[in-house]
Amino acid sequence: MRALGIASRRIGGLRAANLRVAAASIRTYATPVPSESQKEDPQLSDFGYPEVPTSSKGWRSARGWQDPQMRRNYEEPLHFEEELYSMWGPDVPVVPPEQALRQFTFVALGFVAFGFLCKAIVPDRPAVPRQYPFSGLEAELGGVKAQPESIEEDEE
Repeated sequence: MRALGIASRRIGGLRAANLRVAAASIRTYATPVPSESQKEDPQLSDFGYPEVPTSSKGWRSARGWQDPQMRRNYEEPLHFEEELYSMWGPDVPVVPPEQALRQFTFVALGFVAFGFLCKAIVPDRPAVPRQYPFSGLEAELGGVKAQPESIEEDEE
């Protein structure tokens, strides 16, 4: 029994490691990962603007900031692409797009199947719709037909 628990923890750890690797590979388009190939911007460095890290503020801790909503201190220099790295910037997807589409498809099919199941379970109406004589009281309603009377009911 203990070996089974250890094996399941190892599998869970592998899944978590695979998700971290997948998230890191997906993350590159929303928040660029700094590399050695990225050079300093001469327009910023020539005028003494500090080199600001290119990481989203959504990954910062929620506490310990002078402006907790934006997760920054008041005198902290802004990144020149602050609209990408602020709290209001685009979120990094945690789930790969193929897996997200598969999950969405399963949920949509589940809703459709539930609708058909409800339609199959609900019984027919216990009462017959009301029928009016004289072609649905056409003359009494001022020329508006309510429901036309069928010939088969007259024969009975």
